Amino acid sequence: MKTLVSLASAARKRAEYRRTLAELDALPAKVKADLDLDHDRACALARDAIYG
Repeated sequence: MKTLVSLASAARKRAEYRRTLAELDALPAKVKADLDLDHDRACALARDAIYG
């Protein structure tokens, strides 16, 4: 049972990560430039936000 709970939790976190990354990638180019945000940095920010 714990394995199913762990898998469900991992799936939820992965979905949150993908959603967060999509939101960061969808920012206007000017905002990204102001924040010095490229795709690699967006990935790192999303990962830190969701996984800690």
